[in-house]
Amino acid sequence: MRIARRAQRIEPFYVMEVAKAAATMAQQVAHTAQPMIFLNIGEPDFTAPSLVQQAAARAIQDGNTQYTQATGLQPLRERISDWYATRFQADVAPGRIIITAGASAALQLACLALIEAGDEILMPDPSYPCNRHFVSAADGNAVLLPTTAEERFQLSSAKVQAAWSDKTRGVLLASPSNPTGTSIAPEELRRIHEFVHSRGGITLIDEIYLGLSYEARFGQTALAMAGGLGESIISINSFSKYFNMTGWRLGWLVVPEALAPVIERIAQNLFICPSTVAQHAALACFEPDSLAEYERRRAEFKARRDYFIPELNRLGLTVPVMPDGAFYAYADCTDAAARLGVSGSWDFSFELMKRAHLAVTPGRDFGTMAPEQYVRFSTANSMVQLKEAVARLEAVLG
Repeated sequence: MRIARRAQRIEPFYVMEVAKAAATMAQQVAHTAQPMIFLNIGEPDFTAPSLVQQAAARAIQDGNTQYTQATGLQPLRERISDWYATRFQADVAPGRIIITAGASAALQLACLALIEAGDEILMPDPSYPCNRHFVSAADGNAVLLPTTAEERFQLSSAKVQAAWSDKTRGVLLASPSNPTGTSIAPEELRRIHEFVHSRGGITLIDEIYLGLSYEARFGQTALAMAGGLGESIISINSFSKYFNMTGWRLGWLVVPEALAPVIERIAQNLFICPSTVAQHAALACFEPDSLAEYERRRAEFKARRDYFIPELNRLGLTVPVMPDGAFYAYADCTDAAARLGVSGSWDFSFELMKRAHLAVTPGRDFGTMAPEQYVRFSTANSMVQLKEAVARLEAVLG
């Protein structure tokens, strides 16, 4: 059987490969004194709040399970618009909001609508691996630009300008970012977008961790960019992270007004519509009690960060930039790996799995910028689990 070249270009998702190995070992140690602790997957340990669960049950009971418009329920688009206005003081018309089958569908729709074969999209290295594969699946080329801790592992306007060529179509950014949890400084983001916009390019920004920002300076959506520039931003967002609805597979896309009917046409053909039950449930995300619960949980995620990062630094797993959002720690494991008698993040991750029954993610997934040097810890687990993880790290690292 002949496999399409675009499929052959898609590399394995090593996060999931490591997860499979960890799950196998977890079964073997499930009844021991040290069951497996999973700090490898970026999934909140919180589930959807009770009002969201009740709304889903009510939708099923009332028979509200048939197709919606491809762009999603109008009341949900309006509530998201209101959320941008009240939380971020951003004017985002409901007509610019497309409800999607997760952020993954939002990225796919944006890439299919905007990228031609051979187009280049500039991205920071390190970055979330699936983002570059969405570009590749649209027959574009993701161009990874190495970043440094001094740059918060984010692109700068100078690097974007230096890398821009006749083939460049635009940039795909993430703020806050996976795997680093860092955001782009607002003034730098504006400089990037002004340059891209001046070249007739596109600025796509993954904002799925936007709700989980911990510093006021960074906790703003690019859609609020002044001078009308926010209206030309393409933002990808999700109900998975801040709203704790990972398996519900619901997200959204904000696009310039003229692009909305194009996205709608593609969505009609590829997806028909997002999950109707998930959409009805998501309406309850914006109830005052739900929003208060999400803010309580955001404070808990921050407390976990504030505990865990200093402990990693103390143990020699240095986190070069304090994350300002999300729930990740991108740590330099060079010294720790040497203490375990191994070299590189891949072997270090499996050694931790074996000796400490602790699953983490090696840097291989996230690009070519020293992937052997870094591992990603997820701090989405409970404080109890994080403290136990620190105790186990201390025990094996000495």
